[in-house]
Amino acid sequence: MTRLFNEPSDFADEMIDGFVAANQRWVRRVHGGVVRATRSAPGRVALVVGGGSGHYPAFGGLVGQGLAHGAALGNLFASPSWQQVRSVARSAHTGGGVLLSYGNYAGDVLNFDQAQAKLVAEGIETRSVAVTDDISSASLAEKHRRRGIAGDLTVFKTAAAASDAGYPLDEVVRVAEKANERTRSFGVAFSGCSLPGAAEPLFTVPEGRMAVGMGIHGEPGIGETDVPTANELAELLVTSLLAELPEGVEEARGQRVAVLLNGLGSVKYEELFVVYARVDQMLRDAGLVVVEPEVGELVTSFDMAGVSLTLFWLDDELEGFWAAPADAPAYKKGSIEAADRIDPVELEALAAESIPPASAESQAAARVVHATLVAVKTAIDDNADELGRIDAVAGDGDHGIGMQRGVTAAVAAADVALAGGAGAGTLLDLAGDAWSDRAGGTSGALWGSALASLGAALTDDAAPTRHSVVAGVAAATDAILEFGATVGDKTMVDVLVPFSTALGSAVEAGGDLPTAWAAAAETAVEAAAATADLLPKMGRARPHAEKSLGTPDAGATSLGLITRTVARVLDEHASVHRAS
Repeated sequence: MTRLFNEPSDFADEMIDGFVAANQRWVRRVHGGVVRATRSAPGRVALVVGGGSGHYPAFGGLVGQGLAHGAALGNLFASPSWQQVRSVARSAHTGGGVLLSYGNYAGDVLNFDQAQAKLVAEGIETRSVAVTDDISSASLAEKHRRRGIAGDLTVFKTAAAASDAGYPLDEVVRVAEKANERTRSFGVAFSGCSLPGAAEPLFTVPEGRMAVGMGIHGEPGIGETDVPTANELAELLVTSLLAELPEGVEEARGQRVAVLLNGLGSVKYEELFVVYARVDQMLRDAGLVVVEPEVGELVTSFDMAGVSLTLFWLDDELEGFWAAPADAPAYKKGSIEAADRIDPVELEALAAESIPPASAESQAAARVVHATLVAVKTAIDDNADELGRIDAVAGDGDHGIGMQRGVTAAVAAADVALAGGAGAGTLLDLAGDAWSDRAGGTSGALWGSALASLGAALTDDAAPTRHSVVAGVAAATDAILEFGATVGDKTMVDVLVPFSTALGSAVEAGGDLPTAWAAAAETAVEAAAATADLLPKMGRARPHAEKSLGTPDAGATSLGLITRTVARVLDEHASVHRAS
């Protein structure tokens, strides 16, 4: 378990503060993560990597000369928000464009894609490459769905070396995509991992058993077997990887491969070396030429006891980039000439948000919205542990923490907006932006979009009407549907769509807003409970769909909870007006 922490919700921020303080030679803090502390050559492609915290040395430990130019660091096991990614990319950019690279997880894809769109709109040429090396997470026919694990390092390392060689953005992207296509990983776990403050691990493995095909966020494995000997484990890993050769590699014999044997948190280096001895022998017996192997902790998962093996199938170009020198806090290779350090002056000025003028009616509505957000925060705080428990059944268990971080940030932003005289539209927009930025992950992106869409419908010009609220909820629904989920996928969409429909129908039938919302909220709660009968088709739970059968979706459950909380606030507000 994770023993050393203060307030669990502050763990990621405090960890990053300590990491930067201990590694000022290599990195400096910016909003959203870290960037190199040394100057990069003007006009070079900036490689910005990232993902959730809890995987050190990924991702901050891989920032430095010869490796990433910056890393966006999300909450524990949650993707960074698009605002974080954009901030880090802006700080790392030197005029040659930006390559974003990250593990292929739903939240990361949503937020990095949104950051890319924002950067391009601002005139910064930006591309993305998602790492998909884990062969256990999807079939070869659906390899685009595979998640990224320790193979992140091979993609990041070669892309960075291509940038250092002066390759333009299109060519750096080509190298990164080729490295990803030629990287394969496979892992096992002997025990689960625990988030700070959690009473139980995200998943458990029976004593004497081994989960096969686990993921770095604590996703359960695709199978289970008795714990093997070190040699037997090496044979499982090597045999599994050699059974799937990359496209263009006709046979293994004679090929050159870089090898990564990765410890996931609590397997000791001595154990890894025992396993690697047999890995190396088997690869050489198969006729492979092993090039500059790496054995150690490369991508971890807190205290998980586990191991993964990665084979990186080289060609002449990739081998040269793999062998290129690098100097980062957690990864060093060869000899590299130290670049000049940037003067450690705060380079980002936080501009005060300007609050546009609003009508008195909209300001009054903003006070109701603020009260609603405060009530939602209380409800989420009271249910965070249960939301995390539900999420851990087939996911990574971070939904409760992520929702807490998001709604807390939203309330703080709403406090400032309300004090500045904001209307309902601006207050919702700023709250949504803060929710997305602070929560990160898939739910952060979804809730940020939902609140912004609702705010756009309410505006700052007039008092909201029941019809404008219906239009706002419909717009929020449309915005979330654009992320790709549909009804039946076991997501919050299974609640949002029937809620929006029920609300619209009740208002069209002549119901006032509090009554219509209350009826629609009960529809939402019933729909959330019904997700227990569904199998997930998106996100981290998808590879372990059967494990979630009988348990409702965490995102759907939190949405049902929120709609019912809002109904109570609307009823209380209406009661006050009726009494007056």
